[in-house]
Amino acid sequence: MGLIRFIIVTICVLYIIRYVSRILLPILLQSFIKKAQNSYQQQGKTNPKDGKIRVDYVPPQKKESKPSHKEEGEFIDYEEVK
Repeated sequence: MGLIRFIIVTICVLYIIRYVSRILLPILLQSFIKKAQNSYQQQGKTNPKDGKIRVDYVPPQKKESKPSHKEEGEFIDYEEVK
């Protein structure tokens, strides 16, 4: 008796979920699409359209240090032979 009751309850729950999902999924998808459209439109408003470039991030510049004599190596004078 318990197995038959479990199967009947499971089938009923599945039909209820199927019916509710047919109603709720389109509503949820519409709200998701509206949010995506609003965010896309907001991004379009922030971008300049007059040809100017806006830089949000500038990487830090490294300090250039003069290399020491040890790093440069040895200078050898040479003559070109033809």
